Amino acid sequence: MEKPAHWLFGDQLGPHFLTPGPQGPDRGTPLVMIESRAVFRRRRFHRAKAHLVLSAMRHRAAELGDRVRYVRADTYREGLRTAVGRRPVTVHHPTSRAALGLVRALDQVTVLPARGFLVPQDEFRAWRAEHDGGRLLQEAFYRRVRREHELLMDGDDPVGGRWNFDHDNREPPPKGSRTLGVPAPYRPREDAIDAEVRHDLDRWERDGDVRFVGRDGPRTFPASRREALAALRRFLTHRLADFGPPEDAMLADDPVMSHSLLSASLNLGLLDPFECLTRAEQAWRSGAAPLPSVEGFVRQIAGWREYVWQLYWHFGEEYRSSNALGHRRALPDWFLDLDADAVTARCLASVLAQVRDRGWTHHIPRLMVLGNHCLQQGWDPAAVTDWFHRCFVDGYDWVMLPNVVGMSQYADGGRMVTKPYASGGAYIHRMSDFCGPCAYRPDRRTGEAACPYTAGYWAFLHRHRHRLAGNPRMARAVLGLDRLADLDDLLEEQKGRTGPP
Repeated sequence: MEKPAHWLFGDQLGPHFLTPGPQGPDRGTPLVMIESRAVFRRRRFHRAKAHLVLSAMRHRAAELGDRVRYVRADTYREGLRTAVGRRPVTVHHPTSRAALGLVRALDQVTVLPARGFLVPQDEFRAWRAEHDGGRLLQEAFYRRVRREHELLMDGDDPVGGRWNFDHDNREPPPKGSRTLGVPAPYRPREDAIDAEVRHDLDRWERDGDVRFVGRDGPRTFPASRREALAALRRFLTHRLADFGPPEDAMLADDPVMSHSLLSASLNLGLLDPFECLTRAEQAWRSGAAPLPSVEGFVRQIAGWREYVWQLYWHFGEEYRSSNALGHRRALPDWFLDLDADAVTARCLASVLAQVRDRGWTHHIPRLMVLGNHCLQQGWDPAAVTDWFHRCFVDGYDWVMLPNVVGMSQYADGGRMVTKPYASGGAYIHRMSDFCGPCAYRPDRRTGEAACPYTAGYWAFLHRHRHRLAGNPRMARAVLGLDRLADLDDLLEEQKGRTGPP
């Protein structure tokens, strides 16, 4: 029988996807990579995201040399026929249900266990069974991962005597500072492969074959294992120490703050999560970074990233159509087109410009500026999920479905989080410097200077009053509606608002 070839998807680009063993290809296994044009026709992706993915795939193919057959085809099926004919193929568990359904439907394709995550899916199922239908709390899962992988542990106890340093890591930005003042993150240098990718994307657009959104270039995220390791080293050496306390803060002139910018590399498979975590722990043990910053970083990967990956598979395909709040409004063109210049609200204009120019913002602008506005406006959560998937360089189906449907839009009615992440302008004012020069005032609910987030927050509470009144974490806010003497005026103004805020 002919030896199987091994298929590498475009988010399986690191060496851990080629580790020999009973559940992986051996060193002599021929490899296949397929660049499918249909992927880019189905959705209007951010141009920088398309560039990054194709650049990373082509860089990996160049590294693998003669060992890999790199096929450019219309579809995966067509590319696989071209690459291997009827030869048997192995592939590690893909990261989306659509891709998993495809490989399982193909003849002579064997699906190997997933890689690139800390917790095997059968272990999560066992943990889930222990809870017997109860809530699958992220904090409990995170502690289990810490114990199982001995991350920041002192025997059976967490180092420092605490599992969670969230309280230490919620500081507002330093007053009067336009930037955090930390060393800049790693920036890659483009090469001939990047030029080839850009040429191909230009040609596809000219031919009318695909359409993109956003701007492309110069590339700001790693497209190779070497670049990803350099980005990791720079973060750990120069930025991790200052990461924790202001990780929820926002500055208009410092969109990256002290964040790692490693999510794209992790989600392309260029970095393995365990190497990021162990190196961060080493930074703490050597005295190079304080515990709150290191724990905050560990929580992002060992806690939230792992939790979201497991919930994506646990919730099932029907989760995609969740819409507990009944939000049906279509996303407006200015939002779909990333038209930041059409927006007056400084926070939203600044963050939308970051997405337009980079295809990235950190987690608080995603949740409390972009997601908060979508939630308040009652936009269709499936369309919001698709927008985040297409417009962020680190956005994949498994990433965005739980994050947007469950957390950001509360469309699952509380299966994932205990309350909607809705807030007025006061939160944005406290955690950023956006509000000072803005045309709107965070404490105004009505009138020309009314903050769209403050007015939108109260309109959202009013619209869902009966549902949210029974939520212990929202009941007090709902009661606040009765103290608003201008509520009728607010609601009337909200009805009359059209166009970008």
